[in-house]
Amino acid sequence: MQITLDNVGKRFNREWIFRHFNYTFLADKKYAITGVNGSGKSTLLQTIAGSISHNEGKIGFAVQQKSLEEENHFKYISIAAPYLELIEEMTAIEFLNFHKQFKLLTLGNDEILQIAGLKKAADKQIRYYSSGMKQRLKLAQAFFCSAPVLLLDEPTTNLDAEGIALYRNLIDNYTKEKLVIISSNDKEEYEFCETIIAIGNYK
Repeated sequence: MQITLDNVGKRFNREWIFRHFNYTFLADKKYAITGVNGSGKSTLLQTIAGSISHNEGKIGFAVQQKSLEEENHFKYISIAAPYLELIEEMTAIEFLNFHKQFKLLTLGNDEILQIAGLKKAADKQIRYYSSGMKQRLKLAQAFFCSAPVLLLDEPTTNLDAEGIALYRNLIDNYTKEKLVIISSNDKEEYEFCETIIAIGNYK
């Protein structure tokens, strides 16, 4: 999977968040988008994901050098971010089953929840989860999605030391064939990335 941004820019009202962003993200590579709070790194990640529209430029997706239709991009992307809500009336098992209606998962529910440290809470409604447990579930559904692109925004938000160790385990063992893009200003979240992109260079 390859993602190409050609002169992409995003503004809110009259203020440009980023502009003239030219870059090609290659398959099986890990990238970090860094910058201070409010610099636009999360906005760029959401623009790549297609959840918000850009104001100028083009974003292209290709698989084995074959371009994808714009309406099919979402099938190839999984994302975990603090602002994405879980369906709190569901249990973790119900949530994963619901997710499978849209995108395949690479492991079974029990194995995913075991790895995520949520097996004992599998049948508990998500509304009763702690913030750290919710973040573990967000990461689990994103990492174990079969999509070849994984987008992570501040991935260790609300995680304790054990949760951060889980995150590193997921990165080390379950991203070998994925294009990974991480939005973060915490070096511990992205120190393994091959390429660091400073969003402040695109103002």
